[in-house]
Amino acid sequence: MAEATAPLGALERVRLGRSSVEITRFVLGCAPLGGLYQAVTDEQADATLEQAWRDGVRAFDTAPHYGGGLSERRVGRFLQRQPPGSFVLSTKVGRLLVDQGEGDVPAPEFAGEAPVVRVRDYSAEGVRRSLEESLERLGIDRIDVALVHDAEEHLDAALDGAFPALAALRAEGVVGAIGAGMNFCEHLERIVREADVDCILVAGRYSLLDQSAGRSLLPTCAERGVSVLAAGVFNGDVLANPRPGAHFDYRPASDEVIARARAIGEVCASFDVPLAAAALHFPLRHDAVHALVVGARTPREVAEDVAHFSATVPDALYAELATRGLVQG
Repeated sequence: MAEATAPLGALERVRLGRSSVEITRFVLGCAPLGGLYQAVTDEQADATLEQAWRDGVRAFDTAPHYGGGLSERRVGRFLQRQPPGSFVLSTKVGRLLVDQGEGDVPAPEFAGEAPVVRVRDYSAEGVRRSLEESLERLGIDRIDVALVHDAEEHLDAALDGAFPALAALRAEGVVGAIGAGMNFCEHLERIVREADVDCILVAGRYSLLDQSAGRSLLPTCAERGVSVLAAGVFNGDVLANPRPGAHFDYRPASDEVIARARAIGEVCASFDVPLAAAALHFPLRHDAVHALVVGARTPREVAEDVAHFSATVPDALYAELATRGLVQG
């Protein structure tokens, strides 16, 4: 564990594994811009991206899954207006988007998305097709970071097809860094051990409410020189605002989870630190975690998160949380 929690600047850059890709320590997660939990207008999405840019954020994470391509299109329209080479873009493979057939109307997975069928494909051919289609939606000519998305139920296929294909594309210079993103520590650890990846994105498993990634996944990544991007640091939004109706891991938070988040918040308040600031800083205390992926749907959320990210959080706060049994360290 790091010994200090000094202020962090959103512009500070870190290298992903052994790749040449450098990202800002604060990465804007763009799932909310695809309608995660609630719909977002084009104008709101653009204003949110503009705010992140003004605040120094130069790394953006999206995926075909987010809004059935809606997030990629919105992120792409914004990045087309920025100087080439001034940002780092991450997207994902594993879900191909197919137009629905007549009578085949799937339930929307994101608010406001157009009807679309998601087809899982972790083959080498599927990876290349996914990246080509992402580039078309984004309207730009390069993806810096390509992550295999949610392959926990298709891991053998991904290890046989997707990861070797991404490694070949990295060798060709088509992508700069490769990795995987999901919520499941044991599957990510297998990927780190068996695939030649630069980074992983672990969502919701190294936070003030869930430190399960710290048991084995993060030490394995540190040992192998694989950078960790910690996403879902608010576990939905319950660590940003622990209230009835808050989300925990994509579902309504239970009374027990809300009570625990509030107990953590009370300790934070005794140190005059906002709960959201403590939640943002916690994952970066581990040496394996190089950056955070923080989702936002409004300019205000971005500004608040970047301000919290740049604040000072005393180590004594985390020591007190550990003493009270609220975190494992």
